[in-house]
Amino acid sequence: MKRKAFFLIVLFMSMTVLSGCWSRKELTDLAFVIAVGLDKTKDGRYMATFQVVNPGNVAGATQRGGGSGGVPITLYKATGDNLVEASRKGSQKISRLIYYAHTNLIVIGEEMAKEGIGPLFDAMERNPQFRTTAIVVIARHRTAEEMLKILTPIDKLPANQMIKTLQFTEKTWGQNISVHVGEVINDLTSEGKEPVISGFRLVGGVQEGERQTNVQESEPDARLSADDLAILKDGKLVGWISGKAARGVLWGLDKIEQTVITIDWKHKQEAIAYKVVRAKTSVSADMKKGKPVVSVHIGAEGDVGEALVPLDFSDPQEIFALEKKIQKEIRQEIIKAIERAQQEKSDIFGFGEALHRSDPQEWKKIKADWNDTYFPQLEVKVSVDASIRRTGLRNKPYMFGR
Repeated sequence: MKRKAFFLIVLFMSMTVLSGCWSRKELTDLAFVIAVGLDKTKDGRYMATFQVVNPGNVAGATQRGGGSGGVPITLYKATGDNLVEASRKGSQKISRLIYYAHTNLIVIGEEMAKEGIGPLFDAMERNPQFRTTAIVVIARHRTAEEMLKILTPIDKLPANQMIKTLQFTEKTWGQNISVHVGEVINDLTSEGKEPVISGFRLVGGVQEGERQTNVQESEPDARLSADDLAILKDGKLVGWISGKAARGVLWGLDKIEQTVITIDWKHKQEAIAYKVVRAKTSVSADMKKGKPVVSVHIGAEGDVGEALVPLDFSDPQEIFALEKKIQKEIRQEIIKAIERAQQEKSDIFGFGEALHRSDPQEWKKIKADWNDTYFPQLEVKVSVDASIRRTGLRNKPYMFGR
């Protein structure tokens, strides 16, 4: 009897723990949202655009072996007084349950970003389905809806095209940055650090880009391209930073993995290409004579990738002179970036955070006026140490070997 009683107790306890498939969701009942676009309507409401996967059209072939030939994504729009309302109202147009577990991209329209992105992420952070690792971009001169309409070649899903483009150009070129929802939230709530987000530009027209013929041409009529970096202050878009200054931002944030520095040599512009293969940036801050001072040190290692002028790489003096020019170029890039950020009064580098870590008591006194008073006049000392590790198999360029 004791054994039977024990067995019944264990069975009862198992029934309370093993709840079965009460929360199951069939795949045929789910609408997989891979990207969300956020805009504001003229009457001030939120407009959410959902880029939903058409599973049958994403596969390379049908079960019978033929190509599906359909559009890989479908867009749905909904408006609401807040994002949760807009999301729920989207169910009026979609025959499946909106599912965010595979949402990897958030696109914010430029006008929406100017009004402020702060309120946008609260609903995302609270939603248990949503990944805070989703990448955030801002649509340059466009609405988020327009950007999500564009069909892309190579990667059938436009969201994947944008994500991969951003990740690879950050890794190999260094003028764009891949920022996640969680990182934006941390920057918005931190003391002494403002968010910086990559922009995306539409090259071509929306009408051409949303047609299926756009991916059937060797040169698409419309395509998406990673653009400048957005500077934000208090959660609002205040300006853009581009070119070498944009790369200077990544130098300052210690985000450079690989890039190419072009150097002028012997009166010839862009004569030598220096391939950065390894870089490290360290930032320190302190109070000196009642004023904050920041020191930035950049260490870089790289190879000579191209030489269009006569230069003897076996000569140590030539190598030393070239390294000095490389150091000067890198220093100029980060100084331009700092000056641009100071112009917008936005500490996108986190210098305030560095000061907070080194001297919390002084930071408490100045943090309220950091962006508007202290950061624009901040003294930043920049030092660069760049070295050439390899010059290739030829000491002298073959064009000048005779």
